[in-house]
Amino acid sequence: MRTTLTLDDDVAVQIDRLRRARNANLRDVVNEVLRRGLRDMSTPSKKRQPFRTRSFPMGKPLINLDNVAETLAQLEGEGFK
Repeated sequence: MRTTLTLDDDVAVQIDRLRRARNANLRDVVNEVLRRGLRDMSTPSKKRQPFRTRSFPMGKPLINLDNVAETLAQLEGEGFK
């Protein structure tokens, strides 16, 4: 089938890089890219396990963390201000 296709600039650059790297003609590269993309888009995506972060009790803080400036002054010394 013969058709006219308008490619976005970024897509055209990537296809041209593939074409040069494989030393292939444009038609073969475009067909391969479309086949892989269609195959990928037509298969359902795998169900992923949700990411879980384990927590652990750290105990009561040794200093008050409510006031950031005060906390920095305590940790880095009064010269910080």
